[in-house]
Amino acid sequence: MPLAVYYIVMKVKWPELIACIGICLGVGFIGSVFTAPAITSWYAFLNKPFFNPPNWIFGPVWTLLYILMGISVYSVLTTRPKSDGYNHALQLFALQLVFNFLWSVIFFGLRNLLAAFLEIIILWIAILLTWQKFKKISRTAANLLIPYIAWVSFALILNLAIVFLN
Repeated sequence: MPLAVYYIVMKVKWPELIACIGICLGVGFIGSVFTAPAITSWYAFLNKPFFNPPNWIFGPVWTLLYILMGISVYSVLTTRPKSDGYNHALQLFALQLVFNFLWSVIFFGLRNLLAAFLEIIILWIAILLTWQKFKKISRTAANLLIPYIAWVSFALILNLAIVFLN
């Protein structure tokens, strides 16, 4: 094993990394309690735009995004020394995670397309603010959030299209 890889593997605080990823995946899992039953029932009968991805793509994409989010927050948590804005960055991360969960509840649980659209705008802003704060602490942490904000940007457009079509 090359020395650089050995150093990285040995430097990782595995329990903390696993906890960070686990928390993010846990939020996704709890959200799926609202999502999964609706996919083959209510959601299947909605009018969707031509660019709506197949249903099977959402699970793998969100799993990857939650893993990247976990690694991102781990990167901030393990940054030494703690910089200005450190606590605020972690609070924003937690807030965007709450909004992430709430979108599933509003869209799939409550079946309120317009409220879900308004909520995803707030989620997008929370992710952007988190990204900005993380960037000041760890460029790696910020970069790991780029696929997340890109996917939520797409989801925002998709949600809006579903609002108009229904």
